[in-house]
Amino acid sequence: MKSKSDSLVQAKYFLEPGYLLVATRPTLMGTVLGSCVAVCIYDRKRKVGGMNHFQLPSTTEPDKATAYYGNVATLALIRMMFDGGSKTEHLEAQIFGGAYNPKLCSKDTGRNNVEAARKVLAKKQIRVVSEDVGGEKWRKIVFNTHTNEIAVMRVNKIRTQANA
Repeated sequence: MKSKSDSLVQAKYFLEPGYLLVATRPTLMGTVLGSCVAVCIYDRKRKVGGMNHFQLPSTTEPDKATAYYGNVATLALIRMMFDGGSKTEHLEAQIFGGAYNPKLCSKDTGRNNVEAARKVLAKKQIRVVSEDVGGEKWRKIVFNTHTNEIAVMRVNKIRTQANA
């Protein structure tokens, strides 16, 4: 049985690392995170949301300033929300990811990614209303940009195309 909010969803997207998207119509956005982080920002008044997915915490080098870096990806997401008409007082953020897998990354990568997101959001005065970060499990998240509902599934490992 479909809920009313399910019938509103008009599009579905899966975000790879280094991508971000702001949806102007009801959309489901999903991604899979290990040490990477996703920031979801929602405008309570306009009922629109956006998400980024980044791999590394920050860069200060202009030629490397892409959405693979948390400082760049989070600022770009905020700018896109503002460009669409959002105001700081209507925005709220949620942060996901930042896990530690000793086989794939250093212990600090996930933690530094989370801190990069927190730092940018605090500087822009955007309230963080929830976090699901750290630990050793991967996360699959699905964000409904119209309702600000986010499903989080924690898993021990993610299948790749080779073993799917």
